[in-house]
Amino acid sequence: MDVSPIVNEGPKRQNHFTYVLRHARRVVVFVIGSSIVLVGIALLFLPGPAFVVIPIGLAVLATEFVWARRLLRRARQKAGDVAGALSRKVRS
Repeated sequence: MDVSPIVNEGPKRQNHFTYVLRHARRVVVFVIGSSIVLVGIALLFLPGPAFVVIPIGLAVLATEFVWARRLLRRARQKAGDVAGALSRKVRS
């Protein structure tokens, strides 16, 4: 009868599994978010709501990437500035 010592590899395997899942999620988010942004860019030249689709793609990317979060924040600020300028122009 072979008696081998029990080796506890639980935490090591769990850390590796968590690492793989985290990076797989980042890849999936990147592919989906980038695809939505690319469709939005195409809609700049085709009929469609490009200015709605591009921020949606950035919002998807912002769930995992800081650079997308910053870009989305800047886009929101610019949109607010444009909306304020248009509002003032309509009132006058």
